[in-house]
Amino acid sequence: MQLKIMPKKKRLSGSRAPLMLFLCQMISALEVPLDLVQPPTITQQSPKDYIIDPRENIVIQCEAKGKPPPSFSWTRNGTHFDIDKDPLVTMKTGSGTLVINIMSEGKAETYEGVYQCTARNERGAAISNNIVVRPSRSPLWTKEKLEPIILQNGQSLVLPCRPPIGLPPAIIFWMDNSFQRLPQNERVSQGLNGDLYFSNVLPEDTREDYICYARFNHTQTIQQKQPISVKVISVDELNDTIAANLSDTEFYGAKASRERPPTLLTPEGNTSHKEELRGNTLSLECIAEGLPTPIIYWIKEDGTLPINRTFYQNFKKTLQITQVSEADSGNYQCIAKNVLGAIHHTISVTVKAAPYWIMAPQNLVLSPGEDGTLICRANGNPKPRISWLTNGVPIEIAPDDPSRKIDGDTIIFSHVQERSSAVYQCNASNEYGYLLANAFVNVLAEPPRILTPANTLYQVIANRPALLDCAFFGSPLPTIEWFKGAKGSALHEDIYVLHENGTLEIPVAQKDSTGTYTCVARNKLGMAKNEVHLEIKDPTRIIKQPEYAVVQRGSTVSFECKVKHDHTLIPTVTWLKDNSELPSDERFTVDKDHLVVADVSDEDGGTYTCVANTTLDHVSASAELSVVDVPDPPFDLELTNQMDKSVQLSWTPGDDNSSPITKFIIEYEDAMHEAGLWHHQAEVSGTQTTAQLKLSPYVNYSFRVMAVNSIGRSLPSEASEQYLTKATEPDTNPTAVEGLGSEPDNLVITWKPLNGFESNGPGLQYKVSWRQKDGDDEWTSVVVANVSKYIVSGTPTFVPYLIKVQALNDMGFAPEPAVVMGHSGEDLPMVAPGNVRVNVVNSTLAEVHWDPVPLKSIRGHLQGYRIYYWKAQSSSKRNRRHIEKKILTYQGSKTHGMLPGLEPFSHYALNVRVVNGKGEGPASPDRVFSTPEGVPSAPSSLKIIEPTRDSLTLEWDPPSHPNGILTEYSLKYQPINSTHELGPLVDLKIPANKTRWTLKNLNFSTRYKFYLYAQTSAGSGSQITEEAITTVDEGKMAMASRQVDIATQGWFIGLMCAVALLILILLIVCFIRRNKGGKYPVKEKEDAHADPEIQPMKEDDGTFGEYSDAEDHKPLKKGSRTPSDRTVKKEDSDDSLVDYGEGVNGQFNEDGSFIGQYSGKKEKEPAEGNESSEAPSPVNAMNSFV
Repeated sequence: MQLKIMPKKKRLSGSRAPLMLFLCQMISALEVPLDLVQPPTITQQSPKDYIIDPRENIVIQCEAKGKPPPSFSWTRNGTHFDIDKDPLVTMKTGSGTLVINIMSEGKAETYEGVYQCTARNERGAAISNNIVVRPSRSPLWTKEKLEPIILQNGQSLVLPCRPPIGLPPAIIFWMDNSFQRLPQNERVSQGLNGDLYFSNVLPEDTREDYICYARFNHTQTIQQKQPISVKVISVDELNDTIAANLSDTEFYGAKASRERPPTLLTPEGNTSHKEELRGNTLSLECIAEGLPTPIIYWIKEDGTLPINRTFYQNFKKTLQITQVSEADSGNYQCIAKNVLGAIHHTISVTVKAAPYWIMAPQNLVLSPGEDGTLICRANGNPKPRISWLTNGVPIEIAPDDPSRKIDGDTIIFSHVQERSSAVYQCNASNEYGYLLANAFVNVLAEPPRILTPANTLYQVIANRPALLDCAFFGSPLPTIEWFKGAKGSALHEDIYVLHENGTLEIPVAQKDSTGTYTCVARNKLGMAKNEVHLEIKDPTRIIKQPEYAVVQRGSTVSFECKVKHDHTLIPTVTWLKDNSELPSDERFTVDKDHLVVADVSDEDGGTYTCVANTTLDHVSASAELSVVDVPDPPFDLELTNQMDKSVQLSWTPGDDNSSPITKFIIEYEDAMHEAGLWHHQAEVSGTQTTAQLKLSPYVNYSFRVMAVNSIGRSLPSEASEQYLTKATEPDTNPTAVEGLGSEPDNLVITWKPLNGFESNGPGLQYKVSWRQKDGDDEWTSVVVANVSKYIVSGTPTFVPYLIKVQALNDMGFAPEPAVVMGHSGEDLPMVAPGNVRVNVVNSTLAEVHWDPVPLKSIRGHLQGYRIYYWKAQSSSKRNRRHIEKKILTYQGSKTHGMLPGLEPFSHYALNVRVVNGKGEGPASPDRVFSTPEGVPSAPSSLKIIEPTRDSLTLEWDPPSHPNGILTEYSLKYQPINSTHELGPLVDLKIPANKTRWTLKNLNFSTRYKFYLYAQTSAGSGSQITEEAITTVDEGKMAMASRQVDIATQGWFIGLMCAVALLILILLIVCFIRRNKGGKYPVKEKEDAHADPEIQPMKEDDGTFGEYSDAEDHKPLKKGSRTPSDRTVKKEDSDDSLVDYGEGVNGQFNEDGSFIGQYSGKKEKEPAEGNESSEAPSPVNAMNSFV
């Protein structure tokens, strides 16, 4: 049976037949186990063209395998090479490799020739290629005298190299004496032949050391040509040299140096031909001369250049096409062009081919009686000739074998026997080379054997292909079956693919694919089987991938990479930057799931990849890191188009540091007037690199530019060159011109001077002009410098003047300035307001009227009128005190005003004065008026004395401000029960001359609340409140006296201490709550105790609502405490003008109404007594619990 392994697959059909494979007879690349008899096979040999280093021993390789091991022999130049006769030649043990020892003696040239190795055993003979052995050569340049080359600027030049012929060919390059490569470009370049071509020469090409070097890599030697001297001279130098000492023939060429169209230096003519072998690189060259330097273009006639295989070298003078084939044959055209013309050259390319394999013969393993074929097919240009050999002998003269038949490139075998075993050689050759292939026919009878190790474990990732090997051998060729499971059930599903080499493929392995698989090989001589095991693993996945990041330079960035994997696999996580290892830098730290880059720099930008590897799979995820920062400063600032009042500024932007530039900011410095101080000039978009700037005259400008992106502003650029604009007359005049007198007989003219930037030229001065407005006088002028004020003396008092101030410099005057009006100095008014009248509105308010003062007598700007008033004498002689004069000012020309805040029942005097910018005029005669009675203030104090079981005595002080004649006191009181409810209210009238009153027939041990008012004919005043308790019943007191005094008992003292501590804690809690704005029950009770005067009456009994102890529990101001006698002192309530305006000197509007909010001070009502503007304290809180 003939065996040949084919690379194709067979997929099982869906017929559920047992999974079997009947292989065809021909199996490619069959490997016969080395323990079986087989003909020799050449496994290693030296190359066909074998160039050796003559300084080392010669080693010609020839290795082969076979059973039994083959023996080796050699031929040299077609005849037997007897190595035993040459002591310098030895053969390695167990191989056919020759070692020729020329290191001790002998020469390499002695062993130059064509060698061929033969490996032979009882089954046949295999032969090697013809190995051509040649020693490498690196000859020296022949000695020659090179004359200096002198030529005219612009001429073309070719410096010949002509290197010696070496083996292999040398690599050519040009250098100078310092071993520096000579620069090459479109004008100067090296050709494929090694010559150096100049399209045109320039003076800088002059040098004495143009040296061509040849490097022979095989021997690692470099040979050097003699230096060539080149001198490029101008036409004048050329004529002088000719006239002096040289003949015309000693010059290189005779072409003129004027501009000229291109001509080709190489290749010559209009057409040329190029032949290249298939698979090589085609190199076409065109080098042209001309002035200006020509540019080279390439096209293929009737076709296009292959995109992926076309390359340009040597500044497009060389066209290269790699891996050429017959399809690349054709005409190629190079075009050399400059501004004066063009020249064409056509290169006809023919691609030939050395022989190459279509189908090389393969080894055959046949069982006795089987048939088979050896096929040897090759192609080439021209088409190669096929010849056969058997065991190294041409088949025509070899022993006859009745089982074989030759049919051109095919040998057909029929009914082979063991004696048919042999090695056949196929030789395909043409004029460009040959191919030689060995293929054996081995006739064997062998039962099946499986070469894959038993119980091999395969681990595969889920959803990926699984390949289970079953390498086998047998003759005849065995059939293969696969089974799965311990019961040996045959595979029937169509999801499996069986390869012809016995491998079972599961295209998409799943978890249920796990298990044991059995491979069975059968032929007529026997059977073999093998078990393998398959495990399916979960795929490795990256469940948290690194994300794109944009960070600013100098900050820290972190990339996260979380990996999920099969629990039986151990992954390794590796981070890459731009597909390479991370930089070796301590700024890069890697932990379990993160890569952290600290102090990020520009170089850190790029692609970061997280790679998770297991023994079975790997996954990766990448993220881009963009490092941004403020832009780099612009540079290369240049000023162009310099005009008198404009200039163009251009610059080159710096690196935007990965964040686009949005705008540029331009600033200027005036080095003449404000050196070191930069001002904003303009802004332009981030796409502009020029700006047209408007300039002012006589400024020494310097400019700088800053770039702005989303991160921020760059540092300023370097300052530009300075640009001094021409001087001209000023464009503007001083501003803020004023004329005010400081004395009655002067006029002070002031202005805001121009700054240096506005001066427009040197010698800045000011022309100050003035004249009286209502006069016929001419303008009086004076020119001043370096000042902003001028004083005109001897002026009449408060006269209007017309004023103007004009700027001027050495170049001329500014435009005519605007005229402003001012006044000479003021003096005090001479006349007092007349006809002063007072109208008393009520007890605290009066209205004053007066006649205006004539304007001429004011002698200045009218500021207003000022009223002086004071308390002359009180109508009540009980309350006399000195009051200082108070002042109210009324702006403008008003002739009336209001006097608020007067005291009732008082005598006042006032006068009026006119006011200008200089001061007050004389006072008007005093006017006296009186205010009517008003309601009194609250009694100054109220205290409860001498309490008994049924009576209480009240004692008080009269009001501090009676505001009239007191008529009586009104006393109201009501009881308070234990639940703080108020009883019926009792109202008593007490004569005005009384300050003490006793209440009798009160309930014992009862709390009472008292309200005391004073009254005048105008009504009742504010109240004062107090509380007191009558004493307990005397009988109960007697009983209490007979009890044991528990206050001296220890247990009572301890209990009281505990109660005191508890109360202290409670007080602290209450204090904290009050600070937070909270309320507690006592506070809520206090809010319910309103003033009985304003409490609503109950409809059923007419009594007041719930009791209020607001006055009693009101926090004391300034840390004071309620006196032990429960006397409450009331603060004086004075109406003060400080509440009405600017201190004592309050002001009124034009209509006489008071400026600001009018708010008199009043006594607080009882219901408001529990509020305080001061912070609560434990003392206040304790008072609340009384």
